[in-house]
Amino acid sequence: MEEKDVQRLLDMLYSIIDEAKGATFSPDKCVVNRDEVLDLLDEIKSKLPLELKKAQELIRAREEYVGAAKKEVEKMLRQAETDAKNIVSDSETLQQARQKSTEIIRRAEERSRELYAAANSYTEDALRRTEEAIQMALKEVQDSRGRFRAVSAEKMQEQRQKLNRKENEKE
Repeated sequence: MEEKDVQRLLDMLYSIIDEAKGATFSPDKCVVNRDEVLDLLDEIKSKLPLELKKAQELIRAREEYVGAAKKEVEKMLRQAETDAKNIVSDSETLQQARQKSTEIIRRAEERSRELYAAANSYTEDALRRTEEAIQMALKEVQDSRGRFRAVSAEKMQEQRQKLNRKENEKE
């Protein structure tokens, strides 16, 4: 759910920039409400630790699952060996039980590797997407800020020129 919240906030940020009024004499530049944009960025920043916590919880759950699976496999192995010794002393039956327990262990370890790979893939993907979204939003804000400064400087220069012309006219 937090991922959708972060995505929604980023969509809002893009919308603000997209719908911003164009600057005079510079249609590719716009003016945005600084406080509103900064508030959105702060909210995005506050949501990111939740994304990271979610990924850490997934890894922790995977580790617990693997630990429980290994314990269960060990228990099953001990039980299989005990059963094999108690029921039949036949070496062929014991060998089959060992093969079965070895196969169970192999499958559990294979499943553990799969879960580990899936958890790592998910975490890497979530962090990559988060990083890309933040980088895009930051670039948009930086671009907007640069355009704002340029337009502001142009306006200030125009004001100075008007004042200088008025002073020159008075003289």
